[in-house]
Amino acid sequence: MQSFHWKVLRKGTLAAALGVGVMLAHSPDVRANDDDRGDESSIKRGFAIAPVPLNLHGKNRALVGLGSYIVNAQGVCNDCHTSPPFAAGGDPYIGEPKKINAAVYLGGGRPFGPFVSRNLTPDKSGRPLGGATFAEFLQIMRTGIDVDNVPPSPLLQVMPWPVYQDMTDRDLRAIYEYLSAIPCVEGDPGIPGAPTTGRCT
Repeated sequence: MQSFHWKVLRKGTLAAALGVGVMLAHSPDVRANDDDRGDESSIKRGFAIAPVPLNLHGKNRALVGLGSYIVNAQGVCNDCHTSPPFAAGGDPYIGEPKKINAAVYLGGGRPFGPFVSRNLTPDKSGRPLGGATFAEFLQIMRTGIDVDNVPPSPLLQVMPWPVYQDMTDRDLRAIYEYLSAIPCVEGDPGIPGAPTTGRCT
């Protein structure tokens, strides 16, 4: 009789442990770290705040949404890489309702002394930063090394890569995926002598 009770107790304990495991696997905290799903609220918000139409063809939708959230709500990329960053009548710093300058969104051209911000939009290859692969993008963000070697320094100046270098590979991948999904803007004002047309087609 006693062995029967132990069997029932063991089976009940096993069933309870499996139930807890299933609940944990489906909890939002666990899913927030899932590479395929990401943080669902951040992804949803990322799509809501994207200031330009996005090309999702062949892209990981969750990463695009998360990348938009990082770029537009956390990274402050627009302030430096869009010139001017706000559309006419949409500058919140002078009390106007915020409206991002979608026509040149992340197309670079903002001067910082001798430096000019780069065009982050995809070129005709569909890859951002003038055709950078993800490996190249990751190297830039981790090391700050200027692959275009624009003087006066081999390291990107003004660009806060020392902060971004500490982001996870997944977050940097999300940024890359988002930058691949935004519209192309012609020219690369951050590179002296770069052509002003032909980048997008």
